[in-house]
Amino acid sequence: MHDTTELDEAVGRLADRLRAAPQSRLRQGAAAEGLALARELAARAQRLEGAAEVRVMPDAGVFAVGDQLAVAGADLAEALRAAARRDGASAAALAGELAEAVESVRAAAARTAL
Repeated sequence: MHDTTELDEAVGRLADRLRAAPQSRLRQGAAAEGLALARELAARAQRLEGAAEVRVMPDAGVFAVGDQLAVAGADLAEALRAAARRDGASAAALAGELAEAVESVRAAAARTAL
């Protein structure tokens, strides 16, 4: 099983920062960056779960983006753990998916400057 602690912590930190950010900062691009990341993580989770069609996370507004990111990150972490338990799941591919997701979160955090 993959340890998703690094992903969980990175997502949690950024989600908390987005929740605490002032409206002006959110409207200056932090919310858009957070939503784009949440959508990316949600799409990754859906692909791991074998979804026939990837559904796009809706824009619920600047004040919801922290929660949306937290949910998408938790979904991806669970999808990674479930994929690791299934027969035939490649450990190297899952490790790569995890590393890419963590890097995406860190890059988004840097871009938001929160």
